[in-house]
Amino acid sequence: MVELVKYIAQSLVEKPEAVDVREVETEDSIVVELRVDPEDMGKVIGKQGRIAKAIRTVVKAASVKLPKPVFVEII
Repeated sequence: MVELVKYIAQSLVEKPEAVDVREVETEDSIVVELRVDPEDMGKVIGKQGRIAKAIRTVVKAASVKLPKPVFVEII
């Protein structure tokens, strides 16, 4: 999932080298933390959160076969 989120985020922002994606696994879920440059935050979130919602939808669809649910947090 890290590679997928990183690829999507780097495609959206103007400073792709500042994209940082980490995976944190808990007992009942997997959390993918996405960090970008503060100037690019609006591009990752989008108007009314549409881009962020789309990223979460793609990750949710890609993680269907995993044993734990995957969540994306934009930090």
